[in-house]
Order: sequence, then structure tokens, then C-alpha cells
Amino acid sequence: MSNSDIILCKMQSKHVDAVYEISKKSLKEAWDKNSINAELNNPLASYLVAIKNDVVLGFVGIWIIAGEGNITNVAVDPTFRGLGIGKLLMQSILENCINENVDSITLEVRKSNLIAQNLYESLGFKNEGVRKKFYPDKEDAIIMWYRRCNL
Repeated sequence: MSNSDIILCKMQSKHVDAVYEISKKSLKEAWDKNSINAELNNPLASYLVAIKNDVVLGFVGIWIIAGEGNITNVAVDPTFRGLGIGKLLMQSILENCINENVDSITLEVRKSNLIAQNLYESLGFKNEGVRKKFYPDKEDAIIMWYRRCNL
């Protein structure tokens, strides 16, 4: 699959079911469908979906609060992992933030999720701390920041 075949667009109500299914398959703390749907009306939230042939392949969400971004979720359907879709989604959300003059973006990632940590580092995120026992299963979270001044 070529990334040129993938369309990135704002999440709409018609995408909620697919985003929910990807979330369930991909995230240990999947949001319920009502929470995902509520993000459509959250003025602080922005969600992008990656689509090919009307199939949602992945999504990314961010909250912009007081001029800073907080990545809420990033997930790619397991069937389509390893094709650069996660990187494409993250690059797009970073570009959107830069266009909106958001210079600092944070996220938490499981300490055990080295693939995601490597992706974020490749995009300019830096490991800046740990949230001990952050996740319900008590796994630590690595706190990562992207700051335009890092580049």
C-alpha cells in the first residue's frame, strides 16, 4: 500500500465506530464509543483519521489547552501496522499544531512500547520524565515532549 493512496481527514460521526474498533484492538485503555463520539463536540479536541477506500486505517487525537497540545490517542489497525500510517498521522497533527502556533506538544507512552517511543523520537519528541504507575495495570508512562525549539 502506498501512503499516497491514504487520505487524512478530520474525524466525523461516520468514523466513530471504526475508531472505536481500532481503539479496542490497539489500546489497553480503549475509550468507549460515547467518549469517542463526545470528542466530535469538544472544542479543545482535534482528531484525524487515515482512510483508504472508505476504510479507516488509524487515527490520532489531540487536545489543545492554553496553547499546548496533548496527544490523547494514536492507533493504527493491527492489519495495517508497519506501513508508516502512524508516522503519517503524527506528522499531520504536528503540522496542524505548527500552523495553529502550538509550539509544545506532550504525550504519555507505555514504558514497554518501544516501537511508539522510537516513532515519537524520530519526529522530534524528547523523553522528559516518567509518570510512575500511570496506567490501570500500574505500568509507568514515559512523558515525551515536542518543542519546536528542540529542532
